Order: sequence, then structure tokens, then C-alpha cells
Amino acid sequence: MNHEDENELFNRLEADLIADFDKPIAPDSDANVVDLDKARSARESVDTTTPESGVESADSTDPESGDPTARVLVDGPAPVGPGYLGRLMGAKRRDLLPAWLRSTAELKTAARWAAGHYGHLAGYHAIRSPYYAGRLALQSPVGAARFVGGSMRWMADREGEPVRLAAVRREDAAEYLKLSRQRDGRVRLRTLVGTLGMFVGIGAALAIYVLAPGWLQALSVGAVMLALGAAGTRADAPVVTRAVELPNAPKLTSDIVLRALGALGIPAINQAQGKGRDGFVFTAPITRDGPGWRAEGDLPYGVTVTDVIDKRDKLASGLRRPLGCVWPEAVPEEHTGRLVMWVGDQDMSTAKKPAWPLLKTGGVDLFKPVAFGTDQRGRWVEITLMYIAAVIGAIPRMGKTFLLRLLLLIAALDVRAELHTYDLKGTGDLDPVGERVSHRHRAGDDDEDIEYALADLRELRQELRRRAKMIRSLPRDICPESKVTSDLANKPKLGLHPIVVGVDECQVWFEHPKHGGEFEEICTDLVKRGPATGIVLLLATQRPDAKALPTGISANASARFCLKVMGQLENDMVLGTSSYKRGIRATMFSWKDKGIHYFVGEGADARIVSSAYVDAPTAEVIGLRARKLREAAGTLSGHALGEEFDADTGPGYDLLADVLAVVPASEPKVWSETIVARLAELRPDVYGGWDPEALAAALKPHGVATIQVGRRVDGKVVNRRGVDRSHLTAAIAERDGKRDAS
Repeated sequence: MNHEDENELFNRLEADLIADFDKPIAPDSDANVVDLDKARSARESVDTTTPESGVESADSTDPESGDPTARVLVDGPAPVGPGYLGRLMGAKRRDLLPAWLRSTAELKTAARWAAGHYGHLAGYHAIRSPYYAGRLALQSPVGAARFVGGSMRWMADREGEPVRLAAVRREDAAEYLKLSRQRDGRVRLRTLVGTLGMFVGIGAALAIYVLAPGWLQALSVGAVMLALGAAGTRADAPVVTRAVELPNAPKLTSDIVLRALGALGIPAINQAQGKGRDGFVFTAPITRDGPGWRAEGDLPYGVTVTDVIDKRDKLASGLRRPLGCVWPEAVPEEHTGRLVMWVGDQDMSTAKKPAWPLLKTGGVDLFKPVAFGTDQRGRWVEITLMYIAAVIGAIPRMGKTFLLRLLLLIAALDVRAELHTYDLKGTGDLDPVGERVSHRHRAGDDDEDIEYALADLRELRQELRRRAKMIRSLPRDICPESKVTSDLANKPKLGLHPIVVGVDECQVWFEHPKHGGEFEEICTDLVKRGPATGIVLLLATQRPDAKALPTGISANASARFCLKVMGQLENDMVLGTSSYKRGIRATMFSWKDKGIHYFVGEGADARIVSSAYVDAPTAEVIGLRARKLREAAGTLSGHALGEEFDADTGPGYDLLADVLAVVPASEPKVWSETIVARLAELRPDVYGGWDPEALAAALKPHGVATIQVGRRVDGKVVNRRGVDRSHLTAAIAERDGKRDAS
């Protein structure tokens, strides 16, 4: 087709289009005339998608327009929030120095480790240096041959021979001639350099032989032989062996983290990764954190850290690391989707721990923090035993008794502390402390052991009341905070020294058919009021439920240690209500994680701690050291000195029997204030100062509740709290197994 035909075709198409536009449009009953300017303005006014939020609002009625189809905006035109200065003020500043450099204890630990590491390297190679020298000397002839052969090949330009042979095979004469001229030049230059080097070497050797002293000659010959021996070493048979076998822990990368999270089977993460996204937003670079790697980031919306903790075994599989190396954690001050993943180089249960600082020397001030274990990163974790009541819970064989004994050993190293130790399991695990330094000590759960312990607790309750009165009587400048301090504990005349009570298998007390209520009552009082008066109660049990560990005790314990448990109920009984839901789950510990536990205390959030391992023989040595310190200070007392404690001579009493004695059968219901007054007359040393509230609290563990009792006074009925005598007789009958207690 020529150009004229093309122009004619285009002209015809243009004419047809103009004719179509000129035709009148047929009327349509459904058609509407639209003002484009107004439509555009209306569309912009109801556009509910903003570039800032990216969220489309739901349809809603505009009350001002009256149009039911109108849509209103729910997002503002611009984000509202703190300005640049506000964001700077709320910014989180990273530490200038690493944690180990800011802590004196950690710096000392790191310095000791470095000194030990490089000292081991030096000693290892120093011992083997004669072997290294002899083997290098034997290999020196081979090294000399390799040196001579290598020098000859270098001077003859043997490395270029394959290229020249390739040119010969291709029959490329021009390239071969060029390579030959290059080789001739190299050979001449290298031969000259080799000859000069040989003469210089021979001359230097002759000079040393003639002029140098004997030690320099021996040193020179030895250096040459060692160098030749190193040249003769085979690649698969190195002379110098490794002094330290480094762990083969791969570097943690973002790809590995994303792969592991994708293997958990969490739908939101898998959906995000299926759409090409990561499913995890890193909020900080992956860095080294102690002996491991630390990764931090945000999980997808709706995914919490507890979802990841529940699948810790799958996470370890995805990371291809042992279970004891993988520790996902929540960030308490952030949202529940902020995950911190710490991956250690070695399993926490098998990694070598630093030596406990108090293992061989040193004393303790219970009013100051003391190291008792290490976290996943190998850093020491400290505890202050004063002003606390502690609960230790775990299933059997997980290190519960070892941990309790460790805390008691710490207390024993403070010569002022008075220890009361009870091994209700009866195996003698607490004997290294109890037989050496304890003021009161028993092992077993026989009737006489129970009576002994009950009498001791009654004395402790009286001591608590005495201390409370003493603290209240002290001037404010001496006791400004109304609690025992280290200075007050140093004054023997005041009698405010620390008292530490340690009980293993405490459920034996609280489940006792006859005295369980009184044990619970006294221990609850010690947990609530004891810390301020210098009395510390440490309870350990392998059955952390509501019966074995009464809620009045577990709810008021300020320090909690939870080793492996089997379920959510046990977990929350020890660590606190809703701990399981917040991701603090001691159920994730494996059977080999002995001594590893969640620790809640010291004003910090729950931390994973591996307690210092002190076996029975070592505990005996520490107990003997504590005894010598106490003998020197003159503070050894009670059982440790061989003194007998007769439970019958203690201020023993039966609360229910005493109340029943002051409420005769002729008075079926009596006001509490009347009972308290009669009890004070019966036993002034025991019940003096009691009020109706104290009576109600004391009767509650026995199952006796106060009720409203009406009396007519001056013609008017007055209702006050009181006790029904029939409730007392029923409680005594149930406790003693009698049919009639009236």
C-alpha cells in the first residue's frame, strides 16, 4: 500500500467518527445528567481512606445532612501524636557501655575468665613446646627439599608452563613466541635475584659462624630449622594442636530467625510469609549478648510472645539448636507482640558456670544483695534475703531442696542470723546447715517432730509481737522506716537480729489433720508481718496447690522460685495469678533443666536463673566455715550448741480449746470483743493485745467464721460480730475425730 492509499483510509475513518458524534442521542429513562464538578467534590468529601492510616471506615449516617446513604469520616486528615521533640523525649537510649563493663562483678568475672583462658593457652603450648621443636626438627629436611625445589621452580618460571603448552597445542606460533620471550626475561631476572640471595645468605651464615657468640649461632640455627620444619609440615598433620575446642554455634541471622518462626505453624506468621512478607519485623540489629545471640522484633498483629513460648521446642528445631539454648522472652515494658529471642552457644543446663563467689571464702550481710545464680547469659543474679518471704515450688528431682539449702547457706554466712530449719522429708538434706549452725532444727514428720516445730512457731509468733513493740518504741531517728535495719541488727540488746526459717516439704505442716490450721495461721502471720520485723520465711514444696500452699501465704510471698512444674495451676500458685497467661511458664523447662527456674523478686520482672550448684559435701564445708565464723563472733546458739528444746515447755496453747473454755454452754453465741477480753484474762502473755479482727483471722484457718450476734442493750438491739459456740465444738470434733466435744 502506497502513502496516498494510507491517507485516504485515515481520512475516511475520521469522517465516520465525526458523523457518529453529530448524531442525536436517544433519550434513556434510566440516564441522569451528572455535574462532574459536584460529583468530584462529593467523592473527595466522603473519601474514607487516608494515606496516613490506610483504613477504610464503615458506612454510617451523617446526622447533619439527613442523608441515610451519606458516609462520614472516622479518621482525621492528619495523624495526631507527639511532635518531634516529644518523640525525642520518649526515645530509648542505648547504653554507651555493655552491661559487663558497667558492672564491677561482671567485669571481674570477665577478667578472670580472660586470664584463665589465655593462661591455659600459654600453659598448654608451653608444656608441648619441646614436642613441637622436636617434630619440626625432624621435618626440617623435608622442608629444605621443598624450599630448594620451590626456589628452582620459581626461577625456571614453572607456573607459566601450562599456558605455553596450551599455545603449542593450539599451534599459535605468535602467542608462543610472545610467551617464550616473557619467560626468558623472567628467568634471567629471577636467576639473578636467586644468585644474589644465595651469596647474601652464605655470607650472613659465615659471618654469624665466625663473629657471632655461641647463643646467637644456636638461635639462628634453631630458627632456620624451625622454619624449614614448618615448611615441611603436611596440611593434614599440623604440629601445633588446639588448646581449646570452640563450640560450633552458627551465627544467628535474620534468615534463620524467619525460617524458625515460619516453622512454628502460627497462621498469622505463615500467611504473611506466604504473601512474600517476613512475618517478623526486626526492631534492632541481631547482636552478640553474652555467650549467645539476641534478636528483637515485633510479631504480626494478634500474635503474642506466649504463642511462641508455647512452641519453644519447635522454635529450637527451626533454629537447629538444642532446646536449652533457645529462650524466647517478652519485653515487659512493651506490647505483648514484642519478642526477644536469645540463642545461646551452649545448653544452659550443661554450660560451665562461674564459681560461686561464696564457695571458698567470704561472709554475708543479709541486708545487701548476694549472688545466688546466673541467668542465660552467664551474669550473676542477686537476692536480698531480708524483707521477703519466699516460696519455692517444683516437681520432685528438679533441685528444689538444693535451692532451699543454698539460700540457707547464704543466711548461715551472716553471723547475726538465727536459723530455724525443718527437713520434713526426713532425708537429712538440710543437715549441713541445721546440724552446724541452726538454732532450731528437725528432720522428719513424726508426731514429736510436728510438736517440736509447732512449739517453735508459737515462740516465733511471740517474738514477732515483741519485735513489733520494740520497733514502735524506738525513736524515729534510730528507726525512721519502722523496720529492722542492718544497724539495728548489730545491737544485741535490742534482739532484732535476722531470723530465717527454712522449711522443706511444707505441705506436711499445712495438711496435718490436727495442727494444719494453726500452722497455716502462724505462717500466714509470719509471711505478712515477719519481713518488717526481720523474720524471713522460706517455704519449699513439691505440690504447689491451694491445699499444700495456702493462698494466704502464696499471695503474700514477695520472692518466688518456680522450677519445672507440670501445669498452669501449679505455675500460677508459685509465680502469681495470670503468670501463665503472661508467658511466664515454668512448664517449658525440660527434665534435664535441674536448678533452672523462674525467679520473681528484687523488684524486677520474672527472670530465668540457674542456681549455683552446691552438692552435699561442698555444703558440709560451707556449713563448717559458717560455724567457725559464728564461734568467733559468739553467736552460736540452740541446737547447734547441743541445747535441748522441750516442746512441752514452750508457750503452747490450743486456740479452739481456749475459746471454748471462755464460752460456757450457757452462752451459745458471744460477741468477739467479749471473747477477746476473757482470753486476755486466761493467757495474758498469749492473747494480750488481741482485738476482734485478730480473733476472726485466727479462727478462720480452723474453719470457724464470725457471725452477727444480736444483744439487747438499754432496750435496743445491738448487732456485733461474734462466735457461735456450736461452730467451735464442731471444729474441735472434726479435728480430733471425736463425736462429742461439748
